[in-house]
Amino acid sequence: MKPTDTTTPDAMKKEYDFTGITGVRGKYQKAYRKGHTVTVHNDDGTTTVQYFTQEDGAVMLEPDVQKYFSTSEAVNKALRMLISVFPDKNNKLKTAHR
Repeated sequence: MKPTDTTTPDAMKKEYDFTGITGVRGKYQKAYRKGHTVTVHNDDGTTTVQYFTQEDGAVMLEPDVQKYFSTSEAVNKALRMLISVFPDKNNKLKTAHR
C-alpha cells in the first residue's frame, strides 16, 4: 500500500520558514562544556532534575578539527602517530589555552 503523504519525513513544513534568520554557531559551547542541568516537569506534578557533565577523559574537538575525524578511533590513530614522532616519550605536549 502506498502512503498518501508524498512529502519526505525530513521535509520542513512551509510554516517553518527561516529565510533571512541567522543563528550564532557555538553560542552555548562554553556553558555546555562546563555542564548543564535538565529539568523535567512530569505530568503527575513532580519535577526531575538531572545534571550532565562531560565524562572524565572526554575531549571536545573544535569544529574545524572535527571535520577531519569522523570517529574517536581516527583521532586516537592520528594522535598515536604524532606521539611516535617525539624523541622522548615522557616529553608531553603543552596545551595551548585560547
